[in-house]
Amino acid sequence: MVTLGPVGIAASGLSADHPDAEIDIAREAEALGYSTLWLPGGQGNNLPVISRVVRATEHIQVASGILSVDVVPAREVAQAHADLEKSSPGRFVVGLGGAHGARPLQTLNSYLDNLDTEAPVVPAAARVLAALGPAVLALARDRAAGAYPFLVTPEYVEGARATLGANSALAVLLSVVPETDPTAARAAAAEPLRFLGTVPGYRRNFLRQGFTEQQIADVDDRLVDAVTAWGSLDAIVTRVREYHAAGADQVVLRITAGNDPFEVWLRRFAEALLT
Repeated sequence: MVTLGPVGIAASGLSADHPDAEIDIAREAEALGYSTLWLPGGQGNNLPVISRVVRATEHIQVASGILSVDVVPAREVAQAHADLEKSSPGRFVVGLGGAHGARPLQTLNSYLDNLDTEAPVVPAAARVLAALGPAVLALARDRAAGAYPFLVTPEYVEGARATLGANSALAVLLSVVPETDPTAARAAAAEPLRFLGTVPGYRRNFLRQGFTEQQIADVDDRLVDAVTAWGSLDAIVTRVREYHAAGADQVVLRITAGNDPFEVWLRRFAEALLT
């Protein structure tokens, strides 16, 4: 089982004209006591960025959140993991997902077979799966160190913990908007849901969590409030603790900065959650 600290940071929405932005955030997060920096993979290959960030820092874990198995060959993931294990053992957490074909579970299993059998191998203890539905959660339990879901409620986390059992890691990505005006906060929090609500896997998981087709289509307030955190610092801290209490080992903060810069909120959340 991969060991995750209680709070991680998602490095998303970084400035494209600042090539070292990930390194700067990683160093700041490391100094503040965050245990893991999750670098978004999207539809690209962020292995070079992961390598640079690991080599530019001292002890913070760097996780791919996530590498798409439809895009990044298993051989490249394995080689990057092997190279970083030589100099920085245990610091690259291999987050995998993104199987969107006709048989996604079969695709994931085949990819994991390659990581298990083709040298250099990536052990199950070093990888986590982006998992939402029960079948992929079970796969994360059986063939990885744990799961990394997004846009889920604390009630979902309770069920995921039951599926994963006590020996698997559960890192929950949580969108947080430090904004106290309800209209502005919900508008910012709803933005990623407008696209992801049309993605079949997310849509099915919203339905499993009890939301209606209309609520998903409208991205209504009940949906936004249930799967994100917004409001004052204290309100967001309370919300993060709800996810921990429900069974999350780590809550990964995806911060949409309010009136203050991202770095300011990075420090405030560290002071509130890590001291």
